[in-house]
Amino acid sequence: MTTTQSTAQTPNLTSTISTASAASTTSASNAGGAASSSSTSALSALSGNFNDFLNLLMTQLQNQDPTTPLDTNQFTSQLVQFASVAQQINTNTSLTQLIQLTQGGEVVQASSLVGSTVAAQSASLPLQNSQATLQIQSATAQTGTVTISDTAGTTLYSGPITLNAGTTTWTWNGKGGNGAQYPDGAYNVSVNAGSGGTSGTALTFNIVGTATGVTTDGTTPQLQIGSVTVPVSSLRGVQ
Repeated sequence: MTTTQSTAQTPNLTSTISTASAASTTSASNAGGAASSSSTSALSALSGNFNDFLNLLMTQLQNQDPTTPLDTNQFTSQLVQFASVAQQINTNTSLTQLIQLTQGGEVVQASSLVGSTVAAQSASLPLQNSQATLQIQSATAQTGTVTISDTAGTTLYSGPITLNAGTTTWTWNGKGGNGAQYPDGAYNVSVNAGSGGTSGTALTFNIVGTATGVTTDGTTPQLQIGSVTVPVSSLRGVQ
């Protein structure tokens, strides 16, 4: 029944709070099912620590020296810290569930685009049924150059195009400069002003193709256009 015995337990309380706070931070940084599992585990651990803390508090209060009572401000502060950590863990769990529901809704909405012709901003061009289409934007009427290469960077096609002021639609039939027919798939594409290949100013363009599926990378819904996958946020139109 001494003050020394009660004071010796205080560093353990601070360590306990630090452990609970670390568990809460870890829970906030995870996503999906892993985050939910971590939040539940952290909350369970915190509940156990909180019960131990209350038992220790009651023991200290019952055995304190009447002539030198313990400072209750420290206990009050620790109670507030425990409550704050518990609230943060619950908030993180709720936010994770909300994010999951929102992502699920976005995937369902995006699935309605499957089978539709869509335009999206991407440097990858999908060749579907030996056809790929670009919508090229130009401020003035001029000559441009379209360059298509494979994933290794080898140029397969490079040719001039007459651009109108505004939007010009251009279609590639999948044939290279040597007349070879390339298979359906994803190809790199660039459009530059002038007839000097890639030496001119780069122009903005959208790829056009048929949406074939919807996936998610865990945070953002992805739309599949043949062999090309783009974020739903890169869509520029549905035809």
